[in-house]
Amino acid sequence: MPFYKYTGRDNQGNTVKGEFEATSKDLAVDKVMQKGIVPLEVKEKTSGGQSLDLASIFASHVKLSDLIIFTRQIYSLTKAGIPILRALNGLADSTHSKLLKDALYDVLDRMHNGYSLSVAMTAHPRVFSQLYVSLVQVGENTGQLDHIFLQLSQYLEQEVETRIRVKSAMRYPSFVLIALAVAMVILNIYVIPTFANMFAKFHAELPWTTQILLATSSFFVNYWPYLLAFLIASFIAVKMWLGSEKGAYLWDGWKLRIPIIGSVIERSLLARFSRSFAMMLSAGVPLNNALYLIAFAMDNSYLKEKMLAMRTGIESGETLLKTASSAGLFTPLVLQMIAVGEETGQVDELLNEAADFYEREVDYELKNMTAKIEPILISIVAVMVLILALGIFTPMWDMMGAMKGR
Repeated sequence: MPFYKYTGRDNQGNTVKGEFEATSKDLAVDKVMQKGIVPLEVKEKTSGGQSLDLASIFASHVKLSDLIIFTRQIYSLTKAGIPILRALNGLADSTHSKLLKDALYDVLDRMHNGYSLSVAMTAHPRVFSQLYVSLVQVGENTGQLDHIFLQLSQYLEQEVETRIRVKSAMRYPSFVLIALAVAMVILNIYVIPTFANMFAKFHAELPWTTQILLATSSFFVNYWPYLLAFLIASFIAVKMWLGSEKGAYLWDGWKLRIPIIGSVIERSLLARFSRSFAMMLSAGVPLNNALYLIAFAMDNSYLKEKMLAMRTGIESGETLLKTASSAGLFTPLVLQMIAVGEETGQVDELLNEAADFYEREVDYELKNMTAKIEPILISIVAVMVLILALGIFTPMWDMMGAMKGR
């Protein structure tokens, strides 16, 4: 019987960790909930002490657009006074997302067995995030479930808008890089071998640039199955490394330091943090619990460690301003907003303004990203043309000169 490790929160909001035996993950989740603990993470423990699930590498999450539609619809139904079980059953029948449909039917089954909505949602982390589940739990406890669903829908819509802007800015450089990769493949398979045959017929003396090009093309043509296998194996290895704690932490830290793109990623994540933090505080979630939940909803291990450090500082008696300053993530303007928010008791409103500030900066960076990336792309194309000119055309000119000399 396999062992499962779990991390959750008790009735006082404290973090609880442990492990036990169970025949399946669903039974492990049920055991945790029977102890009065809201599970945040339940995973199988392998003999080496690390959980390994190869299928999770390629597992998909529900689309944000489907989740937004569901959240908007359930907000309207709960606001109209429709019972939650009836509302979930109707939405499960009407949704087009198989992943969401299966999750909703399972949530219904669990609620019929006596579980609350938030606890039932916990069993489907690929559909309902920890942030989502925690806010639903707050709505259940305060009797404002419809208001919580409205807040969640607005938050998710803002997330989608930010992602669309980032994808739009990255479309042009991505297209150029893909076109360059396709051009390199075509050159190595069709163009360079033709010139290689011509050079061989004339027994021309080839410069080192041409020899490198011919060797690269020959290796690509003769060993492409091995290259393909190597690429697939590398992809799987990288995904597994990124799935580990150390790999995720290192890569998430490196992403924030990538020239041009890193600052956009950092500001968009900080905008998400500010918006999520403000939403949870306005919903009545305690400060330390809010930081803990947001840390695991950031999708960035590096920032997660910073947020957990802020939570530790607050639990030790420090102010939000001091912990935010120690994190070294926020601009002086945002720190000033937090300071004013603590003095006036309006931290949630000031954090929303901070989110607006970061989003404006993201918009500005995205509008200027193409202008910054274009010189880099032009330089890459110029280097490729230079290599081809030195490697292909230089020996051709030498051959033509030798033929004229005869």
